[in-house]
Amino acid sequence: MKKKIILVGKNSFIGSNIYKNLNKKFQFKIYNFDNFINESNFILSKFDYIINCAINKDYVYRSYLEKNDFDYQICKKINNLTCKQVMISTRKVYKNKDNIKENDPKSKKNFYEKNKIITENKIKKLIPKKFLILRISNLIGVQINKNNKRKIHKTFIDIFFQMVRKGVIYDNKNLYKDFISINKLAEILSDLFHKNISGTYNVSIGRRVYLKDVVSWLNRYNNSKLKKIQLPKYSNSDCFYLNNTKLMNKINVVNNINCLKKDCFAISRKFFFRKK
Repeated sequence: MKKKIILVGKNSFIGSNIYKNLNKKFQFKIYNFDNFINESNFILSKFDYIINCAINKDYVYRSYLEKNDFDYQICKKINNLTCKQVMISTRKVYKNKDNIKENDPKSKKNFYEKNKIITENKIKKLIPKKFLILRISNLIGVQINKNNKRKIHKTFIDIFFQMVRKGVIYDNKNLYKDFISINKLAEILSDLFHKNISGTYNVSIGRRVYLKDVVSWLNRYNNSKLKKIQLPKYSNSDCFYLNNTKLMNKINVVNNINCLKKDCFAISRKFFFRKK
C-alpha cells in the first residue's frame, strides 16, 4: 500500500518538484497552509507524513514570531497524531566551513538563519520522535510552476539563467559550495519515507563543487558565446561543503557529483533547446 503524504505549498519551487517526482510513488493530498490548519484531525490522522514547503515572508526577513512560523504551527496541529513532520531546513543554519556535520556550530547572522534554528529546536522538543529535519544545501532545479509570483529566494540557477539572458556570465574563479539537484532530493525523500527514518540530516553531495564547473554543465547546450565578467563586490564568496555521511549511511541512493552533472546537463538541454 502506498504511503500517504500531505504536501503543504505545492506551488513552491521545492513543493512542485517533489510532487512531480513522487506523485506516482505515494498518495498525495495537497493543501495550502490555511486549509491545512483548518482541517480536521480525523482526516489528518490517516496520513503518514506532512511535508511543508510554504513559508511566510516575515519569517525570512523579520525576527521570530510564532504566528509566522508555518512549520511550528503544523507541528502543534499534528502533536497528538501518529504522522511525522518533514521540515525543509537549510544549510544556512551553519557557519561556513568545510566538512560541516549536523552537530557543528550554528550561524545566527540574519533573521532567516536564527528563525530556522528556533523552529528546529521547538519541533524537536514538541514531537521528539516524529520529525525529519532536512538541512538542504544549494538546490539545482527549475521552477515548474511558472505562475508562482511569491518566490522568496533567488537560487544559483536563477542567477545563472538571468545572466545568460543578458549575454554574460560571472567569473567565479575558485569559489566552491555544496549542491544537490531537486530530483536527487526527491529520490532521497522517497527512500527516507519507505524506511520510516526520523532525525536531522544534511542533504548534499558532501564535497566541494566548484561554481565554474556547475556553470559549464548548465551551459552545455548553449551555442551562444557569453562574456565573462567579474563578480560584484557584494556577491556571496563564502565556501563550504556539508558532511552527508549520517544520511548516506541510512539510505540506498546513489548520490555523487556525476548525478549532479547529469541533472545539470538535462536542465541545460531543456532551457537552450526551448529557446530555439
